[in-house]
Amino acid sequence: MTFAVVTGASSGIGYELARQFAQNGFDLLVVAEDADIEQAAADLRRDGEREVTAVRADLATFEGVEQAYAAIRAAGRPVDAIALNAGRGIGGDFARETDLEDELDVIAVNVTSTVHLAKRVLPDMVARGAGRVLFTSSIASMMPGTYQAVYNASKSFVQSFAEAVRAELKDTGVTVTSLMPGPTDTQFFERAEMMDTRVGTSKKDDPAEVAEQGFKALMKGEEKVVAGSLMTKVQGAASKVMPDKAKAEMHRKMAEPGSAKTD
Repeated sequence: MTFAVVTGASSGIGYELARQFAQNGFDLLVVAEDADIEQAAADLRRDGEREVTAVRADLATFEGVEQAYAAIRAAGRPVDAIALNAGRGIGGDFARETDLEDELDVIAVNVTSTVHLAKRVLPDMVARGAGRVLFTSSIASMMPGTYQAVYNASKSFVQSFAEAVRAELKDTGVTVTSLMPGPTDTQFFERAEMMDTRVGTSKKDDPAEVAEQGFKALMKGEEKVVAGSLMTKVQGAASKVMPDKAKAEMHRKMAEPGSAKTD
Protein backbone atom coordinates (compact mmCIF):
# COMPACT_ATOMS: atom_id res chain seq x y z
CA MET A 1 0.00 0.00 0.00
CA THR A 2 1.35 3.42 -0.97
CA PHE A 3 1.56 6.33 1.45
CA ALA A 4 1.14 10.05 0.75
CA VAL A 5 1.35 13.26 2.78
CA VAL A 6 -0.70 16.37 2.00
CA THR A 7 -0.34 19.71 3.80
CA GLY A 8 -3.08 22.31 3.94
CA ALA A 9 -5.54 19.46 3.53
CA SER A 10 -8.53 20.61 5.59
CA SER A 11 -10.26 22.32 2.66
CA GLY A 12 -9.87 23.64 -0.88
CA ILE A 13 -7.20 22.33 -3.24
CA GLY A 14 -5.41 20.50 -0.42
CA TYR A 15 -8.48 18.50 0.55
CA GLU A 16 -9.21 17.68 -3.08
CA LEU A 17 -5.61 16.55 -3.60
CA ALA A 18 -5.94 14.28 -0.59
CA ARG A 19 -9.16 12.91 -2.05
CA GLN A 20 -7.36 12.13 -5.30
CA PHE A 21 -4.72 10.19 -3.40
CA ALA A 22 -7.34 8.33 -1.34
CA GLN A 23 -9.33 7.36 -4.42
CA ASN A 24 -6.19 6.10 -6.13
CA GLY A 25 -5.05 3.66 -3.49
CA PHE A 26 -2.91 5.78 -1.16
CA ASP A 27 -3.02 5.77 2.63
CA LEU A 28 -2.69 9.32 3.87
CA LEU A 29 -1.28 11.63 6.47
CA VAL A 30 -3.00 15.01 6.20
CA VAL A 31 -1.86 18.20 7.91
CA ALA A 32 -3.52 21.54 8.63
CA GLU A 33 -3.53 24.12 11.41
CA ASP A 34 -7.31 24.16 11.98
CA ALA A 35 -9.62 21.71 13.71
CA ASP A 36 -11.38 20.99 10.40
CA ILE A 37 -8.54 18.59 9.55
CA GLU A 38 -10.19 15.94 11.76
CA GLN A 39 -13.45 16.12 9.81
CA ALA A 40 -11.56 16.17 6.54
CA ALA A 41 -9.74 12.98 7.57
CA ALA A 42 -13.04 11.32 8.50
CA ASP A 43 -14.52 12.25 5.13
CA LEU A 44 -11.44 10.94 3.32
CA ARG A 45 -11.61 7.62 5.16
CA ARG A 46 -15.19 7.16 4.07
CA ASP A 47 -14.60 8.42 0.54
CA GLY A 48 -11.49 6.41 -0.24
CA GLU A 49 -11.76 3.62 2.35
CA ARG A 50 -8.09 4.16 3.18
CA GLU A 51 -6.08 4.69 6.33
CA VAL A 52 -5.97 8.43 7.01
CA THR A 53 -4.06 10.08 9.85
CA ALA A 54 -4.85 13.71 10.74
CA VAL A 55 -2.18 16.01 12.17
CA ARG A 56 -3.13 19.44 13.47
CA ALA A 57 0.01 21.57 13.28
CA ASP A 58 0.76 25.22 12.61
CA LEU A 59 3.21 25.11 9.72
CA ALA A 60 3.93 28.83 10.15
CA THR A 61 6.17 27.78 13.03
CA PHE A 62 9.37 25.71 13.12
CA GLU A 63 7.83 23.55 15.84
CA GLY A 64 4.71 22.92 13.75
CA VAL A 65 6.74 21.63 10.80
CA GLU A 66 8.79 19.42 13.12
CA GLN A 67 5.53 18.13 14.62
CA ALA A 68 4.28 17.20 11.15
CA TYR A 69 7.56 15.48 10.29
CA ALA A 70 7.54 13.58 13.61
CA ALA A 71 4.09 12.25 12.68
CA ILE A 72 5.42 11.18 9.27
CA ARG A 73 8.31 9.36 10.96
CA ALA A 74 5.95 7.78 13.48
CA ALA A 75 3.93 6.26 10.64
CA GLY A 76 6.95 4.05 10.04
CA ARG A 77 6.42 4.02 6.29
CA PRO A 78 8.30 5.45 3.33
CA VAL A 79 6.64 8.53 1.82
CA ASP A 80 5.74 7.62 -1.75
CA ALA A 81 4.33 11.09 -2.51
CA ILE A 82 4.06 14.41 -0.74
CA ALA A 83 1.96 17.42 -1.74
CA LEU A 84 3.47 20.55 -0.20
CA ASN A 85 0.29 22.52 -0.60
CA ALA A 86 -0.16 24.61 2.57
CA GLY A 87 -0.34 28.31 1.81
CA ARG A 88 -2.09 31.57 2.54
CA GLY A 89 -2.27 35.10 1.22
CA ILE A 90 -3.00 38.66 2.23
CA GLY A 91 -4.23 41.46 0.03
CA GLY A 92 -3.79 45.20 0.24
CA ASP A 93 -1.32 48.05 -0.23
CA PHE A 94 2.01 46.84 1.17
CA ALA A 95 3.27 50.23 2.39
CA ARG A 96 -0.01 51.65 3.69
CA GLU A 97 -2.47 48.88 4.57
CA THR A 98 -1.14 45.42 5.35
CA ASP A 99 0.35 44.32 8.67
CA LEU A 100 3.93 43.12 8.94
CA GLU A 101 2.80 40.16 11.06
CA ASP A 102 0.48 39.01 8.27
CA GLU A 103 3.16 39.40 5.61
CA LEU A 104 5.71 37.44 7.64
CA ASP A 105 3.13 34.72 8.27
CA VAL A 106 2.57 34.39 4.51
CA ILE A 107 6.32 33.92 4.06
CA ALA A 108 6.48 31.46 6.96
CA VAL A 109 3.73 29.23 5.55
CA ASN A 110 4.33 29.56 1.81
CA VAL A 111 8.12 29.67 1.77
CA THR A 112 9.75 28.62 5.03
CA SER A 113 7.54 25.62 5.82
CA THR A 114 7.79 24.39 2.24
CA VAL A 115 11.58 24.43 2.32
CA HIS A 116 11.68 23.00 5.85
CA LEU A 117 9.42 20.00 5.19
CA ALA A 118 10.98 19.32 1.79
CA LYS A 119 14.39 19.26 3.51
CA ARG A 120 13.12 16.66 5.94
CA VAL A 121 11.36 14.37 3.44
CA LEU A 122 13.44 14.54 0.27
CA PRO A 123 16.69 12.97 1.57
CA ASP A 124 14.83 9.75 2.43
CA MET A 125 13.22 9.69 -1.01
CA VAL A 126 16.58 10.16 -2.71
CA ALA A 127 18.16 7.45 -0.56
CA ARG A 128 15.41 5.04 -1.66
CA GLY A 129 15.57 6.21 -5.28
CA ALA A 130 11.82 6.73 -5.41
CA GLY A 131 9.23 9.36 -4.59
CA ARG A 132 6.99 12.06 -6.00
CA VAL A 133 6.80 15.67 -4.80
CA LEU A 134 4.08 18.17 -5.70
CA PHE A 135 4.61 21.84 -4.90
CA THR A 136 1.50 24.02 -5.06
CA SER A 137 2.72 27.14 -6.79
CA SER A 138 0.37 29.45 -8.71
CA ILE A 139 0.09 31.33 -11.96
CA ALA A 140 0.64 34.27 -9.59
CA SER A 141 4.28 33.16 -9.55
CA MET A 142 4.57 34.48 -13.11
CA MET A 143 3.51 38.08 -12.44
CA PRO A 144 4.21 40.96 -10.07
CA GLY A 145 1.44 40.92 -7.46
CA THR A 146 0.17 44.47 -7.26
CA TYR A 147 -1.84 44.56 -3.99
CA GLN A 148 -0.63 41.01 -3.27
CA ALA A 149 3.07 41.84 -3.30
CA VAL A 150 4.28 39.32 -0.73
CA TYR A 151 1.95 36.50 -1.81
CA ASN A 152 2.99 36.56 -5.46
CA ALA A 153 6.64 36.87 -4.49
CA SER A 154 6.28 33.85 -2.21
CA LYS A 155 4.83 31.80 -5.06
CA SER A 156 7.65 32.94 -7.36
CA PHE A 157 10.01 31.50 -4.75
CA VAL A 158 8.11 28.20 -4.63
CA GLN A 159 8.10 27.94 -8.43
CA SER A 160 11.82 28.63 -8.73
CA PHE A 161 12.61 26.31 -5.83
CA ALA A 162 10.56 23.47 -7.32
CA GLU A 163 12.20 23.76 -10.73
CA ALA A 164 15.69 23.91 -9.24
CA VAL A 165 15.15 20.90 -7.00
CA ARG A 166 13.68 18.99 -9.95
CA ALA A 167 16.85 19.66 -11.94
CA GLU A 168 19.06 18.60 -9.03
CA LEU A 169 17.15 15.33 -8.64
CA LYS A 170 17.34 14.33 -12.30
CA ASP A 171 18.05 10.60 -12.61
CA THR A 172 17.49 9.93 -8.88
CA GLY A 173 14.07 8.31 -9.27
CA VAL A 174 12.45 11.24 -7.43
CA THR A 175 10.17 13.49 -9.48
CA VAL A 176 9.16 17.07 -8.70
CA THR A 177 6.03 18.65 -10.15
CA SER A 178 4.74 22.21 -9.77
CA LEU A 179 0.98 22.75 -9.63
CA MET A 180 0.04 26.22 -10.88
CA PRO A 181 -3.63 27.02 -10.34
CA GLY A 182 -5.33 30.31 -11.06
CA PRO A 183 -8.08 31.85 -8.89
CA THR A 184 -9.86 28.85 -7.37
CA ASP A 185 -13.13 28.56 -5.46
CA THR A 186 -11.72 28.11 -1.96
CA GLN A 187 -11.61 30.14 1.27
CA PHE A 188 -8.37 31.78 0.13
CA PHE A 189 -9.78 35.18 -0.85
CA GLU A 190 -11.96 35.48 2.24
CA ARG A 191 -9.02 34.65 4.49
CA ALA A 192 -6.82 37.06 2.52
CA GLU A 193 -9.36 39.85 3.16
CA MET A 194 -9.91 40.30 -0.59
CA MET A 195 -13.68 39.98 -0.91
CA ASP A 196 -13.88 43.65 -1.96
CA THR A 197 -11.70 42.99 -5.03
CA ARG A 198 -12.54 42.03 -8.59
CA VAL A 199 -10.69 38.72 -8.32
CA GLY A 200 -12.31 37.98 -4.95
CA THR A 201 -15.82 38.27 -6.38
CA SER A 202 -15.24 36.82 -9.85
CA LYS A 203 -16.00 33.31 -11.10
CA LYS A 204 -13.30 30.87 -10.05
CA ASP A 205 -12.05 27.41 -10.94
CA ASP A 206 -13.29 24.22 -9.29
CA PRO A 207 -10.72 22.98 -6.72
CA ALA A 208 -11.60 19.36 -7.56
CA GLU A 209 -10.69 19.97 -11.22
CA VAL A 210 -7.45 21.70 -10.24
CA ALA A 211 -6.52 18.84 -7.91
CA GLU A 212 -7.31 16.16 -10.46
CA GLN A 213 -5.09 17.84 -13.06
CA GLY A 214 -2.34 18.28 -10.48
CA PHE A 215 -2.54 14.66 -9.36
CA LYS A 216 -2.37 13.36 -12.92
CA ALA A 217 0.66 15.56 -13.67
CA LEU A 218 2.35 14.30 -10.49
CA MET A 219 1.74 10.66 -11.40
CA LYS A 220 3.19 11.25 -14.86
CA GLY A 221 6.24 12.98 -13.41
CA GLU A 222 5.55 16.18 -15.34
CA GLU A 223 7.53 19.34 -14.60
CA LYS A 224 4.53 21.62 -14.09
CA VAL A 225 0.87 22.04 -14.90
CA VAL A 226 -1.22 25.20 -15.21
CA ALA A 227 -4.39 23.72 -13.75
CA GLY A 228 -8.04 24.71 -13.91
CA SER A 229 -10.26 26.15 -16.60
CA LEU A 230 -9.37 27.06 -20.16
CA MET A 231 -9.36 30.72 -19.12
CA THR A 232 -6.70 30.00 -16.49
CA LYS A 233 -4.59 28.11 -19.03
CA VAL A 234 -4.87 31.04 -21.45
CA GLN A 235 -3.87 33.46 -18.70
CA GLY A 236 -0.88 31.26 -17.86
CA ALA A 237 0.21 31.17 -21.50
CA ALA A 238 -0.20 34.95 -21.85
CA SER A 239 1.92 35.54 -18.74
CA LYS A 240 4.89 33.93 -20.48
CA VAL A 241 5.04 36.66 -23.10
CA MET A 242 3.61 39.78 -21.43
CA PRO A 243 6.10 42.33 -20.04
CA ASP A 244 6.18 42.60 -16.26
CA LYS A 245 4.85 46.17 -16.31
CA ALA A 246 1.73 45.03 -18.18
CA LYS A 247 1.26 42.07 -15.85
CA ALA A 248 1.59 44.32 -12.79
CA GLU A 249 -1.11 46.62 -14.18
CA MET A 250 -3.36 43.66 -15.00
CA HIS A 251 -2.93 42.39 -11.45
CA ARG A 252 -3.80 45.84 -10.10
CA LYS A 253 -7.17 45.70 -11.85
CA MET A 254 -7.89 42.28 -10.33
CA ALA A 255 -6.62 42.82 -6.78
CA GLU A 256 -7.02 46.51 -5.98
CA PRO A 257 -9.13 47.00 -2.84
CA GLY A 258 -12.59 48.25 -3.74
CA SER A 259 -12.41 46.92 -7.30
CA ALA A 260 -15.14 44.31 -6.77
CA LYS A 261 -17.70 44.00 -9.53
CA THR A 262 -20.96 45.69 -8.62
CA ASP A 263 -23.05 44.53 -11.59
